[in-house]
Amino acid sequence: MSQIILVTGASSGFGLMTAKALAQAGHTVYASMRETQGRNAPRVLELAQWSRDNASDLRTVELDVQSDASSVAAIAHIMRDAGRLDVLVHNAGHMVFGPAEAFTPEQLIQQYDVNVLGTQRVNRAALPHLRKQGKGLLVWVGSSSTRGGTPPFLAPYFAAKAAMDALAVAYSTELTRWGIETTIMVPGAFTKGTNHFAHSGKPADTAIAAEYENGPYADVPGKALDGLKHLEPDDADPAEVAREIVRVVGLPLGKRPFRVHVDPSQDGAEVVNAVADRVRREMYYAIDLQDLLSPAMIG
Repeated sequence: MSQIILVTGASSGFGLMTAKALAQAGHTVYASMRETQGRNAPRVLELAQWSRDNASDLRTVELDVQSDASSVAAIAHIMRDAGRLDVLVHNAGHMVFGPAEAFTPEQLIQQYDVNVLGTQRVNRAALPHLRKQGKGLLVWVGSSSTRGGTPPFLAPYFAAKAAMDALAVAYSTELTRWGIETTIMVPGAFTKGTNHFAHSGKPADTAIAAEYENGPYADVPGKALDGLKHLEPDDADPAEVAREIVRVVGLPLGKRPFRVHVDPSQDGAEVVNAVADRVRREMYYAIDLQDLLSPAMIG
């Protein structure tokens, strides 16, 4: 069944791959991005041509997840244009790399704003429509860094992704009685095929950063990045994340997995998440709210 889907942060990386894969699977997909009439205008034209060339329904929509007004306007546009929204893919995010001390508090706020508060803004705009419909799916694109082996110098990003994961878990059981399901995608550290590492931000406090770079931690950045590359198998394909999202979207309500790991490097997140998710389920049974673990079938 064709679904109406919004993918945030779809100008590149996982978001772009996911938007295209979902459209090729027969869904109507809104690939959202900032500055559709500015720096991303060429991407808008490219995707319009791609949609025609591939006989797919891939549309673009202006959406800055750091803006309440932009989030509301994007959802309103989709509702006017398509009449409904079935699936929301929370993909927008940004990575930074460097010693934690060298990032200013404002930089950490920005990381949380994009990776955590951005999902809250879009949820507040979209969920009233999904709740009224009595069905829907939220897909959260997280990271194995939330519970897997975590290399150094990625602290602000890891902390923000951990917060997003916690928010996704909490939302999941607050939405099931509305017929809204949750799946958390957990990609590993793909060092090739996305712009995560290539476009990562740097610390603003260059003096502190220099003390690390020229001191006892001088070898850490290179060893951390090289180590991640060597952990990653040669055939690791970031498009597998998009294919898994397509698979999940295609499953019937109530049959979708709560968490899906796509981690060729096997950094341990799957093991730790299995324990955490089991403890969570046991808590809901212990407090007699186990019905919140599965979406209600409404209508």
